[in-house]
Amino acid sequence: MKISKAAAALWIIIAVIIIDQVIKIWVKTNFYLGESYEITSWFQLVFVENNGMAFGMEFGSKLFLTLFRIIAVGVLGWIICRLSRRPDIPMGFMVCLALITAGAAGNIIDCMFYGLIFNNPMPPVIATMFPEGGGYASFLHGRVVDMFYFPLFSFDWPSWLPWIGGQTFLFFQPVFNFADAAISVGMIAIIIFYHRYLSGETFTRGTDDGGVDNSSSR
Repeated sequence: MKISKAAAALWIIIAVIIIDQVIKIWVKTNFYLGESYEITSWFQLVFVENNGMAFGMEFGSKLFLTLFRIIAVGVLGWIICRLSRRPDIPMGFMVCLALITAGAAGNIIDCMFYGLIFNNPMPPVIATMFPEGGGYASFLHGRVVDMFYFPLFSFDWPSWLPWIGGQTFLFFQPVFNFADAAISVGMIAIIIFYHRYLSGETFTRGTDDGGVDNSSSR
């Protein structure tokens, strides 16, 4: 039986959110803040938290960022519902939108609830879920949990270079989570394979078939 684009997007969103939250809760309840575990020389688990956007970037106020994420997920959900009824929109594009939406939603859950359900003890004490004394922050002020670290290679810049001479360059330095990865995969795939659907006309046109979903298999 052929799955509709709307159903495929919904299942992807649910699956990504569940996987993301399972990993985050496991890290939060088994690692102390700042603890690392080396799996290979180029792949480590490092427990860090941040207030900001994907890959640990931080800017603006915490409340603004959380509210922005909530609005963005709402808009993306509306776009997915609207485009799922369009026969000219390929399944691959819908999958990418679902990955981006799920990743954003996964980080929103951290911001909304982690401050309420976890404490944040000083290392090397590990956090407790549903502590007796309550959480470490109020609603919407939780911190996003990151853990994946890929220090693939490093080198020192030549000393004669201005500003960066003698400094060490490390690739890839940011620590990220499964939700961040979903967002990145979705965005990169759209840019490479589905950039032609990023025009304003794609998101403003109505359905061409009266709302019937003739899902594309592309």
